[in-house]
Amino acid sequence: MTAPVALAEIIVGDHPSIVALRDLVLRVARSHASTVLLYGETGTGKGLVARALHEHSSRADKGFTEINCAAIPGNLLESELFGHERGAFTGAVARKVGLLETAHGGSVFLDEVRELDPMMQAKILTLLDSRRFRRIGAVREVCTDVRFIAATNKILLGEVNAGKFRDDLYYRLQVVSINLPPLRERGDDIFVLAERFLARFNRLHASHFERLDAPVEAAFRRYAWPGNVRELGNLLERICILESGTRVGLEHLPARVVRGPAPGVDVAEGNYAARTATFQRGMIESALAATGGNLGAAASTLGLSRHALRHQMSKLDMVQGVGRS
Repeated sequence: MTAPVALAEIIVGDHPSIVALRDLVLRVARSHASTVLLYGETGTGKGLVARALHEHSSRADKGFTEINCAAIPGNLLESELFGHERGAFTGAVARKVGLLETAHGGSVFLDEVRELDPMMQAKILTLLDSRRFRRIGAVREVCTDVRFIAATNKILLGEVNAGKFRDDLYYRLQVVSINLPPLRERGDDIFVLAERFLARFNRLHASHFERLDAPVEAAFRRYAWPGNVRELGNLLERICILESGTRVGLEHLPARVVRGPAPGVDVAEGNYAARTATFQRGMIESALAATGGNLGAAASTLGLSRHALRHQMSKLDMVQGVGRS
């Protein structure tokens, strides 16, 4: 088996949150955790982290199977995952081996897991509990040994409270959870990433951009980056394809980036206060999940006193459901 690519080449950045993320990913990858839940806004790199978890695990020599739960209708997703027997339904002219069988020994990445319909949520829960499934139309069960990595751009507990996601599946998935920070909270990492992107796209498109002008750096600092790292990469690739020169200037940027968010205007899916509260809830939920609901241990993990954590949870309407203290 070839050595995996260094995590610093996959999860790029020097911000403390990214340094901590790399350390956590490596520890989880080397563990025997059977399920991992990734939280992160659109474009933060959940797919990259999922693949890094696989490539730095003992399963790296087996397959990595990615399934976008939002892109496949529920009736087709069951067949894709579990497979089917010949004659199981109209059009099933031959046996089909599902992705779960082909992924045996490896990792399965369920992207946008919150998009699963209720029936598939129930089937996935049964699968996680028993590690067994049946092909559609089959009588005998098939065993599978895979690590499930699920990802969502929403706080799943909110989906549970809204009745859109099963609470038992939520707790089953949240054995280990990893939060990916948004780009706007990563400080100068935006320039580390920009340098990497420019070097890559210069090679790919034979362009010659060497750096960002100072006004561009200022604009990048102001901009909220609702599309996160993916948005930054797409912007710089477009510049390398369509523009010429050696420096990225304000004239190369779209108006939304130059002007930044107007005062009082929401960005992406919520305003600053709402998005901050969402991020805080995610951190607290992760700490509680990692400590089995022990409030004192969770507070210590977060660098807070038990009283401060209780106060913060009260502000976020999270008092109910707190485990032992």
